[in-house]
Amino acid sequence: MAGWSEHDIPDLAGRRILITGAASGIGFEAARALARQGAEVLLVDRNEGAGHAALERIRALRSDARVRFLPLDLSRQQSVKDFAARLLAERRPLDVLINNAGIQPISERRTSPDGFELTFAIGHLGHFTLTGLLLPLLLAAPSPRVVTVSSMVHGRGYLQWDDLQMERTYSSQRPYNQTKLANLLFARELQKRADASGKRLMSIAVHPGVARTAIGANRKNLGRYRLGDHMISLTLSFVMPFLGQPASAGALPTVYGAVSPEARGGGFYGPDGFGEMKGAPGIATIKPAGQDMEAAERLWKISEQLTGVTFEALQD
Repeated sequence: MAGWSEHDIPDLAGRRILITGAASGIGFEAARALARQGAEVLLVDRNEGAGHAALERIRALRSDARVRFLPLDLSRQQSVKDFAARLLAERRPLDVLINNAGIQPISERRTSPDGFELTFAIGHLGHFTLTGLLLPLLLAAPSPRVVTVSSMVHGRGYLQWDDLQMERTYSSQRPYNQTKLANLLFARELQKRADASGKRLMSIAVHPGVARTAIGANRKNLGRYRLGDHMISLTLSFVMPFLGQPASAGALPTVYGAVSPEARGGGFYGPDGFGEMKGAPGIATIKPAGQDMEAAERLWKISEQLTGVTFEALQD
């Protein structure tokens, strides 16, 4: 694993990979790296203009790149279910699903069309539904993987079971921390359930460290800014460039989890440098909150209730 880079990506001809949030940032860089090595990559994003632009950027690097853009609004459960139904109708195996999309929330609490807190709806519940419904395509592949992008801040997250939607105790950073904790717990619980059912599915969690992306700029599309929001955006826009690494480097743990023969199911990978902020992919630290498998199981059951998705393919 030492010094693992894009040069270590194997030939991916014949592999089919879906990435959410692929129009920019970590998602785009992962799509670019995987497509350049011959994978068929499905770029999935809510932003159709940016999605089509991402296709052209990748094709400019490799004219025969097998890339396709598919629009999806992860905040709408019915949108996710309709999207999955269309892919299932194609009956083509899916080798890797990368659950990458997410938002950095603002001080004003926002909800999805289904009434869920927006950050949690997109980052966790949308991916929970997408993964559960696409399982038949994943299990039809020879060595399927699900890679879920968490964060170093998962250790600051907590799940307040009687207020998961934060109707009573909302602050701008709390939903992000909670969602990233949920991402890690989901990935670990998925591996546990795959193992128990005897399926060969690998579920892997990753984090990008500190990476320079447009997530700060994109916050402006979420609603009215308050003073704290301006301060966070300033931090993301001006401080992060000095502390962080390029998005292409931040995407390496995701790519590693998706295709490296050394990656292990149930693993958590991130940068191997100081504080896990920068560096090549390495084994990441799971903070105590992410080690609570009782919480992981409880979150799973609640997610089933909220989405109506029960991962039937793991029960066959």
